[in-house]
Amino acid sequence: MTLRAALFLLFVSLLTGCVTTGKTNPMDSRKGRDQARAAYVQLGLGYLQEGNVERAKTPLRQALDLDSSDPDANAALALVFQAEGENGLAEQHFRKALSSRSDDARILNNYGSFLYEQKRYKDAYDMFQKSVADPLYTERSRVFENLGITSLALGQRDQAEQFLERALRLNNKQPRALLEMAELSYEDRQYVPARNYYEGYSQISEQNARSLLLGIRLAKVFQDKNKAASLGLQLRRLYPGTPEYKQYLSEQR
Repeated sequence: MTLRAALFLLFVSLLTGCVTTGKTNPMDSRKGRDQARAAYVQLGLGYLQEGNVERAKTPLRQALDLDSSDPDANAALALVFQAEGENGLAEQHFRKALSSRSDDARILNNYGSFLYEQKRYKDAYDMFQKSVADPLYTERSRVFENLGITSLALGQRDQAEQFLERALRLNNKQPRALLEMAELSYEDRQYVPARNYYEGYSQISEQNARSLLLGIRLAKVFQDKNKAASLGLQLRRLYPGTPEYKQYLSEQR
């Protein structure tokens, strides 16, 4: 069963579950409307997760028809508009969601990620700081990771390292945090920690141009010529036109 089909069944079950006796209309009760709205939001998010951005709008619009101020529906629609590149509409719905639920860590984190994507790093940092204030948020490690990455963008290197270490204490399988810490440790000539972070990253994430270049540099530090050559071939084959490959070539001279 696909995610979309499962969510559709959830939607149907919630609506039919609202019917108590006879011809009672579930939309006549507050509980019924709330359950329907929640089901519409989940259905919209399901479409979004499947990459069907256009179809996600219909159930989310229906959710907002039931309550135009619903923070979950507005936050979900903000993600839809973000995926479409409709940045003005995305921000409008993020703000509307937060006007109803200003301390929601998930919405704050998603809004911060949107602002980071727009290179509004200070605004993004502020949203992440508000999000991480909730000690019970289940994605708190990701928020610390986001704070670390944003701090790097703001040129606050020491603070970034602290946030990234905090992220990895909460969840040692955060690939971006591992790669950033590997890079920072390499720059500081802390080669053993850099290798450990890099190996942790490699175990859970696919390589990209940046990670391959770092892996080559670490392999050379530890005189592992075979690994350096292997990673170099991967960089040439997968990312031949990138700045990382050009840097790799310049370091071979």
